[in-house]
Amino acid sequence: MTLKIGVVGTGAIGREHIDRVTNKLAGAKIVALTDVFLDACKQVNEQFDLNATIYPTDTELIASDVDAIFVTSFGGAHAETGLQAVNAGKFVFCEKPLATTAEDCKRIIEAEMKHGSRLVQVGFMRRYDAGYKQLKQAMENHLIGTPLMLKCAHRNPTVAENYTTDMAVTDTLIHEIDCLHWLLEDDYKNVQAYFPRQTSHARVDLQDPQIFMLETKKGVVISVEVFVNCVYGYDIQCEIIGEEGIIKLPEVPSITVRKEEQLSQAILNDWKERFVAAYDVEIQDFIDCVRKSKKLTGPSSWDGYIASVTADACVKAQTSGQKEPIILQDKPAFYA
Repeated sequence: MTLKIGVVGTGAIGREHIDRVTNKLAGAKIVALTDVFLDACKQVNEQFDLNATIYPTDTELIASDVDAIFVTSFGGAHAETGLQAVNAGKFVFCEKPLATTAEDCKRIIEAEMKHGSRLVQVGFMRRYDAGYKQLKQAMENHLIGTPLMLKCAHRNPTVAENYTTDMAVTDTLIHEIDCLHWLLEDDYKNVQAYFPRQTSHARVDLQDPQIFMLETKKGVVISVEVFVNCVYGYDIQCEIIGEEGIIKLPEVPSITVRKEEQLSQAILNDWKERFVAAYDVEIQDFIDCVRKSKKLTGPSSWDGYIASVTADACVKAQTSGQKEPIILQDKPAFYA
């Protein structure tokens, strides 16, 4: 069968996923659109020659004969759309965040458990990146023994004028929060935030860079540097130090140039270019899981809840300057 997908939110990430489904991936078709700006839906319909039905609201789109919903609207709208879709028994691919509060995440979890099977996949695409998948395999094979420490960095050349200090957590660190939890299979215990000397390339009101020190329940200590005006490029680093060795996230492949008495390699400057393949694999996995088995295997609503609770603690740590506890509810057997 061809999976019939309705898209709620036709902004930048929504259009990218529409392009993927329409021009790159197999097994699905965009058949319905909605957005708070309906003219944007009309533009997308014409741009990708979709012939999709445009609905005035997400409620009407969810009630149509679509098989699955892409939630790609602004973050504050995710919870209500996702909850409506789950209550209607529709599969949901929700870009991060699942919801902007832990309470709304729990509402979706409760609705999903009431339904009796997983319906939601959260868009944490790093789990689908080839390099991170190699790290995960190495961890599962106990290649370096018990993990002790992690050193990570998330660097952007620059950010938009509306980027604020707390967005270092909610827009940037959030990816490490999910991915490192997945790599270690270990819940977070606490977090502390540090503000090094501020770069002259950041606005005066934006603290940049920032460092977050996370500790897990098994005692692994994680350092994550968030530096969003690093100037030189888009650079993602992850190093795991274990009892018997060290593993590192592979660098993005590029040619080595020897020229004019210099040895150099190119560095990316665009996050979309860095993770474009991961996005493709992620969406294809969602399509295949719904079409073939009706069983989702990607990041779950519970993962979305963990990310939300952890992010809240990280934001609190930014202002308190103290070590903040990360308190999670017990994981339901439903998500085991």
